[in-house]
Amino acid sequence: MDIPQGYKQTELGIIPEDWEVFLIGELGYTYSGLLGKTKYDFGTGNANYISFLNILTNPYINIKKLERVRIKVGERQNQVAKYDLFFNTSSETPEEVGMCSVLLSDCPNTFLNSFCFGYRLYDNRKVDGQFMSYFYRSKSGRNVMSILAQGATRYNLSKNSFLESKIALPAITEQQSIAEALSDIDGLIVALDKKIAKKRLIKQGAMQQLLTGKKRLPGFSGPWMERKLGAISHIKTGSCNGDQAVDNGKYPFFVRSQKVYAIDSYSYDGEAILVPGEGGIGSIFHYINGKFDYHQRVYKISDFADNVCGKYIFFYMSRYFGEYALSLTVKATVDSLRLPTFEEFVICMPLNIEEQQAIATILNDMDKEIDDLEAQRDKYRLLKSGMMQKLLTGQIRLKIK
Repeated sequence: MDIPQGYKQTELGIIPEDWEVFLIGELGYTYSGLLGKTKYDFGTGNANYISFLNILTNPYINIKKLERVRIKVGERQNQVAKYDLFFNTSSETPEEVGMCSVLLSDCPNTFLNSFCFGYRLYDNRKVDGQFMSYFYRSKSGRNVMSILAQGATRYNLSKNSFLESKIALPAITEQQSIAEALSDIDGLIVALDKKIAKKRLIKQGAMQQLLTGKKRLPGFSGPWMERKLGAISHIKTGSCNGDQAVDNGKYPFFVRSQKVYAIDSYSYDGEAILVPGEGGIGSIFHYINGKFDYHQRVYKISDFADNVCGKYIFFYMSRYFGEYALSLTVKATVDSLRLPTFEEFVICMPLNIEEQQAIATILNDMDKEIDDLEAQRDKYRLLKSGMMQKLLTGQIRLKIK
């Protein structure tokens, strides 16, 4: 293999000439989390508790999101400190074990989950904890942790195997610049997540007002009616099996999931709502106007009455059908739905189809705005993934000021 100019071959692969390979145990030491919740008096208190999920989902720990706990006097051990890294030690998949987060702020009186361990750098003036956190969440870092993880039914990461592993690092200034660049992307993603969450709340409020008639749109004042879904539409299940899906098929294929597959045949051409009869009850609703096919355990709601707007029915069902279905059972979830459950569902709607259409247009515009924000956020996530793979391995270098 040809080695590019300015790079060198190491036990970790090809890295820039000015990067160095370090043994993790040379850079810092590990410590254990709490011995387990059963030994501690957990509940309302003034101590912070970093959980397995905090580490799994965040590259850095957000103090405001930590659980507050009460710990018995005399049993406080291994309080975490600023710039510490945290690793989860056990998971059902090798892809998740050894996920890493870093603490970037002072957080006194804070403790770590027993299914995790902490790692404290000897000198954070030479090694940047945020750089290391990003590395162990990157594709290259996940490969390292997958190799280190041991187990048959569960995968486990030991402190010793971690300390005996190696990492390639640039100078501290480059580490900090890379971490800053990735943190900037994270900031954009977090800002978009907050904006999306806010837009969703606004939409929920609008649905609550508009789909019940509590708020009327300008120019509309006519009466509303209640109609059973079976009286204003035709409802039936499909005839296809899941294995009939094909790559690059001509038509949408609706199965028992949020994902829409493809198929080369179609059994219906028109406006319809598709709802799985099993799995994701009350949370999966599809709307389409065109040619498609659908699974034998997916319900098609179509052929709407002349004075009924299908898109209005779609929004009404997505808001109220789930809680209605759950109310019909004493169990926490519904295993499957039957035709009468759909037919007896009562829709509250304006008598005037133009008002139905106006309400549907407003809610559809809100969905479009949310979809656009999600697409923008997903582009940033893809950009971040590419940046992590290139910057954290030295394949692309940043110009250091």
